[in-house]
Amino acid sequence: MEDLVKVIAKALVDHPEDVHVEVVEKEHVIVYELTVNPDDVGKVIGKQGRIAKALRTVVTSAAVKVNKRVTVDIVS
Repeated sequence: MEDLVKVIAKALVDHPEDVHVEVVEKEHVIVYELTVNPDDVGKVIGKQGRIAKALRTVVTSAAVKVNKRVTVDIVS
């Protein structure tokens, strides 16, 4: 799923070489911390957070196989 987050984020930004995903695992939660170029933060979040919400929805749907709760945090 880390690759899924990277592929989607790289398609959205102007600086795909600056896209990094860090995986933080806790007891029942996997957190994907997405870091992008500061110029691209707005593109990943989108108007009123719509793109960020869609990204989280896709990742959550893909996480059904893992049986863990998954979240995506956008770190600037």
